[in-house]
Amino acid sequence: MQGVFYEEHGDTDVLQYGDLPDPEVGRDEVLVDVKAGALNHLDVWTRKGMPSPGEFPHIPGSDAAGVAVEVGPDVTRFEEGDHVAVAAGSFCGDCEHCRAGEHSQCVSYTITGEHSTGVHSEYTALPEENLVAVPDHVDWETAAAAPLVFQTAWRMLHSRAEIEAGESVLVLGASGGVGHAAVQIADHAGCEVYATGSTEAKLEAAKALGADHVVNYEEEPFDEFVEEHTDGRGVDVVVDHIGGATWESSMTSLAKGGRLVTCGATDGPQVEVNVADLFWNQYDILGSTMGANHDIDEVLELVWEGTLEPQIRDVLPMSEAARAHEMLEDREGFGKVVVVPDSEL
Repeated sequence: MQGVFYEEHGDTDVLQYGDLPDPEVGRDEVLVDVKAGALNHLDVWTRKGMPSPGEFPHIPGSDAAGVAVEVGPDVTRFEEGDHVAVAAGSFCGDCEHCRAGEHSQCVSYTITGEHSTGVHSEYTALPEENLVAVPDHVDWETAAAAPLVFQTAWRMLHSRAEIEAGESVLVLGASGGVGHAAVQIADHAGCEVYATGSTEAKLEAAKALGADHVVNYEEEPFDEFVEEHTDGRGVDVVVDHIGGATWESSMTSLAKGGRLVTCGATDGPQVEVNVADLFWNQYDILGSTMGANHDIDEVLELVWEGTLEPQIRDVLPMSEAARAHEMLEDREGFGKVVVVPDSEL
């Protein structure tokens, strides 16, 4: 088969597209004929050297969708011909967190494409627990682009921050994968949505998805914008997946008793917290990773029916993976970048 791979960590020039060994199918695994994959910033970080299996060549990618073409003898949920998408989180099923149904808190939690072989190739073999069923009417680009970012945003807002109708939510980086999913999820929940972006085109796209107020952070500090538009109150929830560069402004954007929920540190993991402000204003700081099975099932049902919709900024052949990575690094466009095996074009 052919696929995307790299033999060392580095810039986009380490990415290659070529022949790879065909995957072997385990007893509990499904062989998937990949019709489309999608990128996440996780792919960029892993390529650059964030902890990964350390075995080369490494196939990147945590998002993909395709057709089940072979099933192992122990597989019970899927049959040949089924349409499936990747659920990238793996968990033990036995620890206290798994038994409580909080799979992404598993003590041995791993992510396909980061800690193990990814799915940006013509074929991939995955345990059935790492696949979700996709209705036949859903197109491959949507099926590939939705799972990781929508489960992440759903868990952040519903399972962790526990948003309610009538609350106000600020989403940073609304043009990104998690950001554009969070805007839609908060709007669907009946919240008043604030969103940040770096261009007018991105802000208009965020408004089209449900943002009520938008601010260009390149032209105006977003915490000052929030203060002005909430009469000094602040917002109930801030979705921050950026980290260092935005943390202080995210905290000052909160209303008393507000919640800051984070799933990433694009701009760096080290931040400063004013403990006096934290306890005096009774803020909650919530970490969130990927999603439990119930998060995935709940949000993807809304995606499959069309209530929530991944936005696709571009579709490229997998042989142009370097260009796809550059689009994420340079923050070009709005939504997800999809890659398709060259044999599918």
